[in-house]
Amino acid sequence: MAHTQTASLTAVRPGRHRLRAVDPNEVVDLSRVADFLPPGATLLPAPPHALPALPGRPPMVGYLVLVPADQQPHLPVAAVPSPAPVAAEERGPVTIDDVQRIAVLEGEPLDLTYLEFELLAHLVAHPHRVHTRDQLVTTVWGYGHVGDGRTVDVHVARLRRKLGAEHRQTIQTVRRVGYKYTP
Repeated sequence: MAHTQTASLTAVRPGRHRLRAVDPNEVVDLSRVADFLPPGATLLPAPPHALPALPGRPPMVGYLVLVPADQQPHLPVAAVPSPAPVAAEERGPVTIDDVQRIAVLEGEPLDLTYLEFELLAHLVAHPHRVHTRDQLVTTVWGYGHVGDGRTVDVHVARLRRKLGAEHRQTIQTVRRVGYKYTP
């Protein structure tokens, strides 16, 4: 007979999320969770494709809390600090316009697919930072994506072709790790 224990729950401050690893044999008493939900809220199991998977670990379990729109807490909108200005030589030859969703290379717009634009915009936004293939898959494609680092390799190769021979080296390979943008 398998030994099970009931998961302990702690109060969480409003607006804060809490994740906790649960043993596969641990039983979560969902009736105790209901005490923490706002009135009228519904608790549903999260679809497995919406949860991150950790290599060598059992699949995660998650729940979605649905709150009626008229009972949503009105949280103040935090001011988003403007990023520090980056010198022109630091930006490099690629300029990203997120509003118009255009990538411009030395004054000429690049013809990019949706994912090519997202990948290039992410790399350009974080120059000199090394991104692993898994980080890029998670950030650009999202948790629900079924694929591997090879997908990133293919998209980077396409981006380099579109950047041309003169600028292809701006996306550098960091062997056995991933990629970085060096303007």
